[in-house]
Amino acid sequence: QVQLVQSGGGSVQAGGSLRLSCAAFGYTYDNYCMRWVPQAPGEGGEGVGAVNSDGSTSYADSVKGRFTIYKDNAKNTLYLQMDSLKPEDTAMYYCAADTKWLLLPLRPKEYNYWGQGTQVTVSS
Repeated sequence: QVQLVQSGGGSVQAGGSLRLSCAAFGYTYDNYCMRWVPQAPGEGGEGVGAVNSDGSTSYADSVKGRFTIYKDNAKNTLYLQMDSLKPEDTAMYYCAADTKWLLLPLRPKEYNYWGQGTQVTVSS
């Protein structure tokens, strides 16, 4: 049984930093894509950052240069380092995992598995 368990998030002032974590239990696929989405499952949101199993990453224009997505394969954990945060970054962020490599990983799509969500609030 696959479980994505999120941690991190919180409240910061604009310009601050946060790191989100997503531990993947029972999720072992040779080809996969994982991403962070600031919308709930079913809302058709686009991802802000994604990483494929070959290590390739993608970012939304709104977060390029500020957010970094990476995966620690030894811990099977996905991270999103969020720097230079802005009030418009405020959202409930969800990690999502698909069981295949995706050419356009940020596009709206119902990924196979989702984390429980974690709130990020940025005040001005």
